[in-house]
Amino acid sequence: MTYRLNGVEIPQPTTGRWLPRNMIARTGRGYPIYPAVMQYELRYNLSSPADVEQVREFYAGLGLTGTVVADLPQYDGDTYVFYSYSGCCLYEPERGSYFSEYITDTVVIVGNIVV
Repeated sequence: MTYRLNGVEIPQPTTGRWLPRNMIARTGRGYPIYPAVMQYELRYNLSSPADVEQVREFYAGLGLTGTVVADLPQYDGDTYVFYSYSGCCLYEPERGSYFSEYITDTVVIVGNIVV
């Protein structure tokens, strides 16, 4: 399966993971309450500047709607199946330093994911 934003395939990240949610409160019985939305981290280790620019262009092009449809691995799925999450937002990509004509440690967070 492939990662996509608005139906367009993006470069395959080195790693992708669901970020843990922070507990926001407890019920009267002591059960934790978590936010309804999740975040997914796409991390690129040594990437070409062109690959990083493609992801950055998605972020820059969100001025009209502010949201994307992100194809990501399904949260808590039994198998490695991708699912289309709509209404997601992209956080500004964080770029690392240059190393031998590549960019290191580029991180893109997809947020506002309702699972």
